[in-house]
Amino acid sequence: MIPDPRDILSRYGIDTVAKIALTPDLISRPHKLARAGFDADKELYAIIFAIPYFTEVQEKNLSAYAVSRDYHLFFKELFDAILPEFRREYPKYSFSGFADDSPIDERMSAAVGGLGVIGKNRLLITEKYSSYVFLGEIITDMPLETVKEEIRQCEGCGRCERVCPMSECGICLSALTQKKGSLSDEEKQLIKKYGSVWGCDRCQEVCPHTQRAIADKTIFTHFAFFKENSLPHLTLSDIDKMSDEEFDLRAYSWRKRDTIRRNLLIFEDPDGECSN
Repeated sequence: MIPDPRDILSRYGIDTVAKIALTPDLISRPHKLARAGFDADKELYAIIFAIPYFTEVQEKNLSAYAVSRDYHLFFKELFDAILPEFRREYPKYSFSGFADDSPIDERMSAAVGGLGVIGKNRLLITEKYSSYVFLGEIITDMPLETVKEEIRQCEGCGRCERVCPMSECGICLSALTQKKGSLSDEEKQLIKKYGSVWGCDRCQEVCPHTQRAIADKTIFTHFAFFKENSLPHLTLSDIDKMSDEEFDLRAYSWRKRDTIRRNLLIFEDPDGECSN
């Protein structure tokens, strides 16, 4: 019998794992499978897992996922370490790791694997970590004993919908903070009102699953990567002191320095960037 590949993941502290068969409805980008050397017409499998990232911080002015260094770096380090182990353990088969830029619909695949429910905010909500997780997967041609569960929705309490800024202003706050170029006075006022210089966590914060995970103290990450070099409350000085190399390690770097500086100026230079 082939050893359970979850044993390798457990050695890296990964405890929320499912093994699924990749059906056509879960494959959203078949060309990425081909690029990784897989034939989408053959039987393929995914070992999909959730990585908690929530850290215990007292005050933050940006989305929790951006407090640490860019999570893509975490997965690169993880796959650089873990994939050689899979290949040594199972030399007859192929393995490729993905996170975010994936051939499959990660959220739906995780739900099919029973890792959580789909919230009204369209996030995967896990029992242990709520929705404060990143999803990653290892795709393989190695036959696995798999599960396939019915995709479940959350209870539908509506708290996330009621607190979402879109219900008031018709625009996604997270998207607004990531918008390039100049902002209108109205857009600046919205950013200032909701107090975020990057992203938005309001729907996650009010979710009863989050409140329960905080009360049970299960929500917090145990991965050192997300605790080290964290910047929960970002200032203009922080950004201006960063070298280009340091800045590139942050989740907001893909929108370039001017975008996050513009948002910070709304709070730190109200006479110049944001009139009351």
